[in-house]
Amino acid sequence: MPNSEDTSNTSSKDQQDQKDRRSQLNDIKSNVGNGDPTMPGLCKPGPSRSNPPRLISMTEVLETARDVSNMAIAHEIVINSNFQIQKVESPQNSLERRVKEIVHKAFWDSLQAQLSETPPQFSQAIKLLQEVKESLLSLLLPGHTRLRAQIGEVLDMELIEQQAKHNALDIQRLAGFIIGMMATLCAPVRDEEIKKLKGLTETVSLFREIFRVLDLMKIDMANFTVKALKPHLQQESIQYERSKFQEFLNKQPNALEHTTAWLKAAAEEITNLVSSPRGNGPAVVSPTVVLNQGFMNLLRWDKDTDMYPETVLMDRSRLQELQQRVDQLTLVASILLVTSNTAGAAIGGLPGFVDKVKQVTGALVNGLNDKLEEALVAVSDQIYKEVNRALPEQGYTPLTSEQEAILKGQIRSITQRDNVIRNLIGERIHSYLKGFLSLPAPRNGLHALPGGLAPIQAELKEIGCTLGRLLHHNRMVFGPYYSGILMKLLFRESDAGMDSR
Repeated sequence: MPNSEDTSNTSSKDQQDQKDRRSQLNDIKSNVGNGDPTMPGLCKPGPSRSNPPRLISMTEVLETARDVSNMAIAHEIVINSNFQIQKVESPQNSLERRVKEIVHKAFWDSLQAQLSETPPQFSQAIKLLQEVKESLLSLLLPGHTRLRAQIGEVLDMELIEQQAKHNALDIQRLAGFIIGMMATLCAPVRDEEIKKLKGLTETVSLFREIFRVLDLMKIDMANFTVKALKPHLQQESIQYERSKFQEFLNKQPNALEHTTAWLKAAAEEITNLVSSPRGNGPAVVSPTVVLNQGFMNLLRWDKDTDMYPETVLMDRSRLQELQQRVDQLTLVASILLVTSNTAGAAIGGLPGFVDKVKQVTGALVNGLNDKLEEALVAVSDQIYKEVNRALPEQGYTPLTSEQEAILKGQIRSITQRDNVIRNLIGERIHSYLKGFLSLPAPRNGLHALPGGLAPIQAELKEIGCTLGRLLHHNRMVFGPYYSGILMKLLFRESDAGMDSR
């Protein structure tokens, strides 16, 4: 039986533990309510609402679709460092493309017929010149005052119409001015296109090509504008995306159902990992840790489910692409580890061997998740050939038939759900990637690389940096919504446990 002094000491220690835990809980709640410095974007949420779903009109549906589309475009510009506007072409044999070609041919044939009359008819040509003038003016920057005046002077539509009435219109002279102006305004990448225009003499073909190149120049100008505005867009996009999402929530108040379930699963996972071993109640979990875990779970998401969190829907395709790359890298690293264990560490030093294995594996398993067993059979055969070809070239003994059977068998067994090597590599990859989410901004080389991942380090760093950028932006935009959800998930049980004491 413990003496009174021991009992007193134990009671005092429990009281101190409860006091420390209460202080920790209050600190986290305070941070979430006032803006957690470790979790930017989390601030005190507005009043919670639990209104039932309501019927909405078709007008509201169309407005919501338009708002979501605009929000998605703004989001893509900010998130995608390689964002560019590109010309959309219809499929080669599509009905849309055939109709477009027929209409365009009829238009240019009509222009050719007018110019071939005696005297020539210029009504259609004048309309084209007006369109060219407007296109050139749209490419000018505010400081291009002199060029604006030149375009207005040479492409004076009233003067051109008078010249056409008196059969004195010199289209080739105007075309030469237009090409010269395009050469002044175009990006260097279009210099070759401009050079080709200068070699054309037939009027209809010349104007057809002028309009084609002008379309390309408009896209170039749009991309230049996007690039110039990107720093400003990055500052404004957070509030813009949040406000548009709030408008969506105003029409569908219960539209965070999947987000709540996603965060709840992450919270339960973290809570189970850090539960107090002394039985003093559930451990206090940081909202930052929960959100980080939630993002890591998206890399293992069931692709067939529709229950994707609403707050990451705009990045779903990007995250699924990252998920696919992680799965492939897991296979590559597992195969390389199995090969190294079977054939010996010597193969790691063979020139180009690792890159060759990565290339072979990536090509054979890319997009074959449903037929992975068949793919790995082909991979095992190809890896064996590469190993047996490379070893003798470097003075090593080829694999024996027993080693061949072991190598192929272990590679093919990687498809099994309980495969130790694949699960080990998968956990190490997720552990390494998770380190990128804990940094204020994604940086390379700030945390140790687990064993077995050296051959895929460059690819993992790229994925980690991309995942970190996605999380950072998402957290800044949707922090207030996560705050309301996490306050309920993390602190309701804790409050009840503390109050009961």
